[in-house]
Amino acid sequence: MSNASNTSKTHNSPTRRESDEPEEVRESADERPGPMQVLRHARTQLAELTGMAPESVSSFEQSEDGWTLEVEVLEVARVPDTMSLLASYRVELDPQGELTGYRRVRRYERGRADPHRPGGR
Repeated sequence: MSNASNTSKTHNSPTRRESDEPEEVRESADERPGPMQVLRHARTQLAELTGMAPESVSSFEQSEDGWTLEVEVLEVARVPDTMSLLASYRVELDPQGELTGYRRVRRYERGRADPHRPGGR
């Protein structure tokens, strides 16, 4: 019988510790999504807002204010495919992964390299 009461006390003690933490600390730890969740959710949100399907994420970083992504989107499909128009969108997300803003930063043909891109050759 003493084992049952010890088990009960052991089981309850983490609950007590959790309730001693401020509520906002528990919420932020529980609600903060991982990088893959952020990427998937950002692509979905951008597609809903623009009506265009994202093809890839070319840049992804966490900032003090949340997340910043650069997403490649097919804007105009052409034949041959190498002549299709793509665009890069800079997408800003809050710490929970909710989209707070986006803008197109460049537009280009799929088959063309961008020789003037900073840092690229």
